[in-house]
Amino acid sequence: EECYQLNVSPKDFPKLKNDAFLLACRGQETPHVPVWCMRQAGRYLPEFRESRAGKDFFATCRSPAACCELTLQPLRRFPFDAAIIFSDILVIPQAMGMDVQMVAGKGPTFPEPLKEPEDLLLLQSKVDVNKELDYVFKAITLTRHKLEGKVPLIGFTGAPWTLMAYMIEGGGSTTQSKAKRWLYRHPEASHQLLKMLTDIIVEYLLGQVAAGAQALQVFESHAGCLGPAEFQEFSLPYLRDIARKVKDQLKESGQDVPMIVFAKDGHYGLEDLSQSHYEVVGLDWTIDPRSARERTGGKVSLQGNMDPCALYAPKERIYEIVKKMLEGFGTRGYIANLGHGLYPDMDPENVGAFVEAVHAHSRHLLNLK
Repeated sequence: EECYQLNVSPKDFPKLKNDAFLLACRGQETPHVPVWCMRQAGRYLPEFRESRAGKDFFATCRSPAACCELTLQPLRRFPFDAAIIFSDILVIPQAMGMDVQMVAGKGPTFPEPLKEPEDLLLLQSKVDVNKELDYVFKAITLTRHKLEGKVPLIGFTGAPWTLMAYMIEGGGSTTQSKAKRWLYRHPEASHQLLKMLTDIIVEYLLGQVAAGAQALQVFESHAGCLGPAEFQEFSLPYLRDIARKVKDQLKESGQDVPMIVFAKDGHYGLEDLSQSHYEVVGLDWTIDPRSARERTGGKVSLQGNMDPCALYAPKERIYEIVKKMLEGFGTRGYIANLGHGLYPDMDPENVGAFVEAVHAHSRHLLNLK
C-alpha cells in the first residue's frame, strides 16, 4: 500500500496534459478522436491477472492502492485517452447492507437476494455514502494524483434498474425474469427501490467528483431486457433524475463534469437518451453509426461502438473496421470505444491495434478537412 502513505487529498492535482476526451464529450474540436475501452483494466492483461491472483475481488475493490494500480496498468501499455477507475457497480447494494460475493466461474452472487417487497425493509435506505463508499473516493483521489495529468479519470455507477435486477436475481441472468416480475406485480415497490437507489447514486457520483473524477458514466447494462414501455417507466425517469440532480448540485459549486449514459441494447430509447441531460450517449455494436447520428440529431456526443469480438480479427481487419466506424460517426463529438467490455481471452496486441487505428485514421480524416 506504499502509494497510500502519501495520504493524498483531493486538491492540487497535476495539470491535465491530454484533454481530447473531455473536449469530445462537449462536442468540441480535438486533435484526434479519443479512445478508451470498457473493461480496459481487465483479465485480458497478464499483469492484471498477476495482481489479482488469489485475492478476493471485493477486497481488491476496497483497497485504494490496488484499484489505483489496476487502473494505471492499461495506460502503461496503450495510449488510451481516458482512464476509468477500477471498481464495481455492486458496491452500492453492498453499501445498502446486502452481501455480494464474486464466485469463480459464476460471477457476482447475492446469497440472499430480495424476494418480496417486504424485503426492502431489510435494506439501509439512508446510506452514509462518505462512510460506506469512502474506499472508492480514496482510490479516485490516489489514481488522479498517480495519473500525473496524463489523461482524465472517469468515475462510474450502475443505473437503478440494472442494480435492482442484480439485487432481485441474485446474480447474472439472461431474462431478468425475477426482477421483471417485480415490475409487473409490484410496480409501487419497484419504484420505491428505484428511487432509493437513485438517491444513493446521486450522492455517490457527487462524492466521486469531489474525490477527483473528471467525467462520469452511468451503466444501464440491463436496458435490453426491458421493452420501450417498461424502459419509459422504470429506467428513463431515473436516468434523467440522476443527471439532473448531479448537474444541479455541481452547478452550485461552479463545476461542470461531462456525463455519459450507456444503456446496453436500449436502441429503442436512443432519442430519449439523447434528451436526458447527458453530454454523451454510449452505444453498443447493434446500432449503425450513421443512424445513431441521425436519431440523436446532433444533440449529444456519441461513444462506441465496435463489436468487442472484432478484436479477434487480424490487425489489418481491425483497421478496416475502425476506418468504417470513424467514417460513420465523423470526427466531431465522438469518442471511440467498444460496444461493451473487453473479454478475458482477448490479445492485448489487438487492443493496441484498435487504439492505434483510431488515432491514425482520425488524424488522417482531420487532416483532410
